[in-house]
Amino acid sequence: MKNKFKMPDTYIIIFFVVLAAALFTYVVPVGKFDLKKITYLTELGETKSREVPVAGSFSYELTKTGEPVRKGVPFFASGGEIGVSNYVFEGLVSGDKWGTAVGIIAFILITGGSFGIILKTKAVEAGLMGMIKRTKGTEYLLLPLVFVLFSLGGAVFGMGEEAIPFAMILIPIVVGMGYDAITGILICYISTQIGFATSWMNPFSVGIAQGVAGIPVLSGAGFRIGMWIFFTSLGVVYTLYYANKIKKNPELSISYESDQYFRDDFKKDNVEDLPFKIGHKLVLLTVVLGIAWIIYGVVWHGYYLPEIATQFLIMGVVAGIIGVIFKLNNMNINDIGISFRKGAEDLIGAAMVVGMAKGIVLVLGGTDPGVPTVLNTVLNWVATGLSGMHATVSAFFMYVFQSIFNFFVVSGSGQAALTMPMMAPLSDLVGVPRQVSVLAFQLGDGFTNMIVPTSGILMAILGIAKISWVKWAKYQIKMQLVLFVLGSMFVVGGVLINFQ
Repeated sequence: MKNKFKMPDTYIIIFFVVLAAALFTYVVPVGKFDLKKITYLTELGETKSREVPVAGSFSYELTKTGEPVRKGVPFFASGGEIGVSNYVFEGLVSGDKWGTAVGIIAFILITGGSFGIILKTKAVEAGLMGMIKRTKGTEYLLLPLVFVLFSLGGAVFGMGEEAIPFAMILIPIVVGMGYDAITGILICYISTQIGFATSWMNPFSVGIAQGVAGIPVLSGAGFRIGMWIFFTSLGVVYTLYYANKIKKNPELSISYESDQYFRDDFKKDNVEDLPFKIGHKLVLLTVVLGIAWIIYGVVWHGYYLPEIATQFLIMGVVAGIIGVIFKLNNMNINDIGISFRKGAEDLIGAAMVVGMAKGIVLVLGGTDPGVPTVLNTVLNWVATGLSGMHATVSAFFMYVFQSIFNFFVVSGSGQAALTMPMMAPLSDLVGVPRQVSVLAFQLGDGFTNMIVPTSGILMAILGIAKISWVKWAKYQIKMQLVLFVLGSMFVVGGVLINFQ
């Protein structure tokens, strides 16, 4: 009997991508752009500044004889330099508290630990059973409601990392309701990325992209709101279709075997007989008030990873104190620390992926447009190649490029700052409205966040759902193709209607 082919683990896939990136550095010369500082208005009316590359200023780094330099990455490097074998460590410690990788890693571990405390109280399960008993068979309405709310969160304030702790709650809930972990991912992550991709006011993507492109922030909102309604409605319909199919025959799910973990957990704790006590209600009230505080902070004060992680920590500690006072799930004071540690442990694997994925970018030289790197050379090649094409064709390839580039730069704000200074003036040359170049960026960035293994948020949520990236990719690829085709239609349509 022939051995069945077994798809490699995510870590193995990333390792081979790193090897390919390293080989690429021996072939592609490095180059850089001149930089300039621009200022732009945020949706709150604040003036911000950012250094961006100057269009047409690309130059190769040259040797003394005038030949383009190729900086092949060695296998091992000392002194803090990047080598193939250094990619894990360097990726894990790269960045700062405001973003990839160390900031997101800290965010994942802290929020995971905080929700570990909340889940220890069993308030979520008790509330779920109370809801099911009250709704008497209409609990499926939870799916479209959560999907729309999370999509709105992605559109309004760029909800992404915030979905990670919710996944810890919602995935066990939907499995307990007779669905599967995929359904949970659809309503708590795919929804946010649909909102992120079609946003009319997300300050971390479309806001920065419009500011860098030199067009008014929040302009074109009517077109984008219509696009958000279309894609969110499509997502809701698909989710309900998929969820009902799985409820009728759970074995059709690709996560049927791994979902056994959640089903066993429900049986072990006798969730069906769990009473909904005053303590449980206070814990859930703490979560609701905490989320309201986070939304308020993000929208009105620009809170990001450091503040949001701290807000989740406070939420978890308060829930733990309530659990101890009301003896929820027989909690004592030590259970707060133990539960925090357990919640963080569950996401260690996802946190490691964030660092490893960042290592790919570091091997390619990083994302600084003012430093000679392979990525800058590729960016210039694309910008040069698009010139001279018909406007609709150029717009389509802008969308394709942004979708591919998101594999390497998954930060929406980072990708906007790196690519929009090139794409915006290029769009003028080829007859593409600048608004459409922003549209190509946000759709390419947001939609591919649903599948690229370099997305720390996606990998964290898959870790919570106990689904490998390979298994997820095999499931998600069909939806990805549909989204790509529809996204292409909106981009090309934007050119045809002269979307401004």
